[in-house]
Amino acid sequence: MILALVCAAMMMPMNAKTLVAYFSATGTTKAAAEKLAKQQDARLWEIEPAEPYSASDLDWRNPQSRSSIEMNDPNERPMIKQCTDVTPYDTVYVGFPIWWGICPRIINSWLDNNEPQLQGKVLIPFATSGSSGINDAETYLKKTYPTLNWQRGLLLNKQ
Repeated sequence: MILALVCAAMMMPMNAKTLVAYFSATGTTKAAAEKLAKQQDARLWEIEPAEPYSASDLDWRNPQSRSSIEMNDPNERPMIKQCTDVTPYDTVYVGFPIWWGICPRIINSWLDNNEPQLQGKVLIPFATSGSSGINDAETYLKKTYPTLNWQRGLLLNKQ
């Protein structure tokens, strides 16, 4: 699928060096991202799908649900509403809920769009999950985006 995104630059403080970019389907990862951004004195950016996920879209038990279809196709790249200019940042935290042991495909959409601008930056994945760890997601991100500077990730379940 060809990824056609319209990027919108956001207003940033001149001293902004850290970005917390996240996708949250149910609000759990959003809460973790907000807390992390406050702790790191970082800019917060929500990675939003062009078409929001409904409860039925998120039903992982249904093989025909949107999330199941996306996660079963490694080439799937859901459209995102808009992206941010990552060039001013030295460190970028990338947050998501764990889906099928890894990051949701919308994270791939965001990374694919920003990959050239993320070169040379410190990238730290963080995730929320009811039962999974972050290790498989870290491995997946490093394998899928080997030229990016991935650091050890954070599992932020209890906020």
